[in-house]
Amino acid sequence: APESLMQALEDLDYLAALDNDGNLSEFGIIMSEFPLDPQLSKALLASCEFECVDEMLTIAAMVTAPSCFLQAPPGTEEIAGTCWRRFSHPAGDHFTLINVFNAFKAATAHPTDPGNNEKWCRDYFLSCSALSMAEMIRAELVEIMKRIELPISEPDFGSEENLLSIKKALLSGYFMHIARDVDGLGNYLMLTHKQVAQLHPFSSYYNTRRIPEWVLFHEFSISEGNSIRVVSEISPHLFAELVPQYYFSNLPPSESKDILQEVINDLAPVPATKEEQK
Repeated sequence: APESLMQALEDLDYLAALDNDGNLSEFGIIMSEFPLDPQLSKALLASCEFECVDEMLTIAAMVTAPSCFLQAPPGTEEIAGTCWRRFSHPAGDHFTLINVFNAFKAATAHPTDPGNNEKWCRDYFLSCSALSMAEMIRAELVEIMKRIELPISEPDFGSEENLLSIKKALLSGYFMHIARDVDGLGNYLMLTHKQVAQLHPFSSYYNTRRIPEWVLFHEFSISEGNSIRVVSEISPHLFAELVPQYYFSNLPPSESKDILQEVINDLAPVPATKEEQK
């Protein structure tokens, strides 16, 4: 549909993937080297700047592969929730996915029997095929990074600096996927479309009953009860720091936008005096 094409072009423009003539920019050409959604490709490239490439490669692979969480059979929901809480990261689902992937790699590093991989996944209500696919996708992304000579930083997952860097990289690509809890009950109003959504049951926040106010989400699904999937908490200040101004100015009016505008105003540098300007 023409509207979809126009929206796609607009999104690419916000991501700095197009030049003034509507052709791919130099940055857009590099983005197109990756078999990923443009926003994810942008986040992965931004991770080179923020030195968290190793972690973003894992996130990119995990969100591209099918969901690793299996639907718990009736009567086992509490057991599954307990198993998944082992991997939960307080910073959000993107970080939880890194924990799941790293645990899978550690558990399957020296397999004496390939069936043990399946058993480990079954024990934790995880999909072995999805995690194996994520492993292959990640290896392919690493090869592409090497081929186009992009730096791959050393893993540093867990440090405060690294967690902040990952959020900055994610925001660089997903600043269009921001939502705010408007009533303290987990009803999230999205900034762009002003639709209300709830956390997906597979979210670590859903499992721990914590409701962060501002979140970045990977995707919105109408078919799954208007839910947002793969969600991580962000601060309005971090969003204000990284959002392109021309994108923000085009957002529809809302209470959330007003709050963010106040944050942006607070972050704006104080005008210099004439003497300082000189």
